[in-house]
Amino acid sequence: MGKLPYEIPDWRKWQVKDVPELKEVEDLLARKGLKDPWLRNEVWRYQPLCRGVSMWRMLFKGFQWGAILFVAAVGVERALKGNDKKNDHH
Repeated sequence: MGKLPYEIPDWRKWQVKDVPELKEVEDLLARKGLKDPWLRNEVWRYQPLCRGVSMWRMLFKGFQWGAILFVAAVGVERALKGNDKKNDHH
């Protein structure tokens, strides 16, 4: 999880001007006379450490190994069960 105590980055480290996508949003809002004070909270999402990890990959991480183990467990169970007539429902 990380070393204790956790290192909390300084809030001034994240600046909207460093991210072109967010700078564009800030400029569009400024043209309309609006300002989003919370836009800075989205800057971390555009940092190199956060890029390249899709939500799909995060949700299904380990799915391949889980599916393989599931098939193996079902195979072992059926092999050990044998040809038991009393458990046959048909």
